[in-house]
Amino acid sequence: MPVHDWTRVEAGIFHAFHVAWIPQLQSVLNGGLLPAGYYALAEQHFGRAVADLLTLHASPADRNGLPRVSADGGTAVADAPPRVRRRQTLDPAGRGRPRTLAIRHVSDHQLVAILEILSPANKDRRTSVDEFAMKAVDALERGVHVLLVDLFPPGPSDPHGIHEVIQRELAQADQTYDLPPDEPLTLASYEADSRIEVYLEHVAVGGSLPDMPLFLGRGHYVNVPLEATYAAAYGGVPAFWREVLEEHRPRV
Repeated sequence: MPVHDWTRVEAGIFHAFHVAWIPQLQSVLNGGLLPAGYYALAEQHFGRAVADLLTLHASPADRNGLPRVSADGGTAVADAPPRVRRRQTLDPAGRGRPRTLAIRHVSDHQLVAILEILSPANKDRRTSVDEFAMKAVDALERGVHVLLVDLFPPGPSDPHGIHEVIQRELAQADQTYDLPPDEPLTLASYEADSRIEVYLEHVAVGGSLPDMPLFLGRGHYVNVPLEATYAAAYGGVPAFWREVLEEHRPRV
């Protein structure tokens, strides 16, 4: 299914789609895509009543204190590198700044990764963009892998895309990211380690969403079927708004 132009509709319509997409992703991950001992859980941001974030967890140790999950679960990068067109290695600046966004659970279930789909509210002003980037960097500095999906083109607050803002927060450098002008939507998977490995894809409205790696541990990942789950969630969008998105009705 081609990616739609979500700027054609108001933010609330995308939000409704967004919160339908998250459970589709959770179902696929928990339905056999994740190795034994891992599970995905839809969660909510602070102060919101609906789930809009997907977290990946490892089960706690068994009664003998042995971990229930293997450190090498999923596909090994060494055996099958993620099929993306761009890859970067970033050296975090290591500023040791305060971590005010507590994204870990206070339980024995280890938080391994987060998958987040950006909404218009994440990009409506510079402070929103910076807060989102800082949250992603905070997770990476804690050793939590990150997969983000941004189906909105760059705006005044992220003129070269959301990845450039995260890159700047991580490395504390003003290096410009070469965002393809004909493919302005960003998919980025960050492998948390002493150096951050970044796997990037860019798509255009009307293009197809590729599978993207979601890392479980150092050098191991699962491929997340973004397009199939996107299509399943899109089936629940009201017909009126599908007609707007498919350009059979005027932009609203």
